[in-house]
Amino acid sequence: ASDGASLGTAIFAIGLAMSAIVARLVRVLAKRVLGQDYITAARCCGLGWVRIVLTHVLPNIAPTLLVALALQFGLAVIAEASLSYLGLGAPPPNASWGQLLQQAQATVYTAPAGVLVPGAALMLMVLSINFVADGLRDRLDAAEETPR
Repeated sequence: ASDGASLGTAIFAIGLAMSAIVARLVRVLAKRVLGQDYITAARCCGLGWVRIVLTHVLPNIAPTLLVALALQFGLAVIAEASLSYLGLGAPPPNASWGQLLQQAQATVYTAPAGVLVPGAALMLMVLSINFVADGLRDRLDAAEETPR
């Protein structure tokens, strides 16, 4: 591993890359909510921006944002495994599926379980995260459709 390879560096790099996507989504969702008539009415009633954001914007963008964050988490797991496979992730005292895959690459023909087990675990985790995000989206969509 190189001098810059550490768990903190990997987390920072992945977080920085993912933050642009989340920030863009928050901006689009917030602009959509801020264009609604009830926001104009709240501003005319003298509500401050902080109160408008906390009482109107955040509750309306939270469901979509929560699902997007769950999907981003699955992508972050794959990104960490990729960085570790390349030797840019957590150093050897820490365990990583990417590191396990990289170490087992030399014995893939003689001991295929060394590659299959961490690869399958990585795939199952990301697939599970995506299923949870999909179920969360379905549940939040159903909650929005019920009359109050």
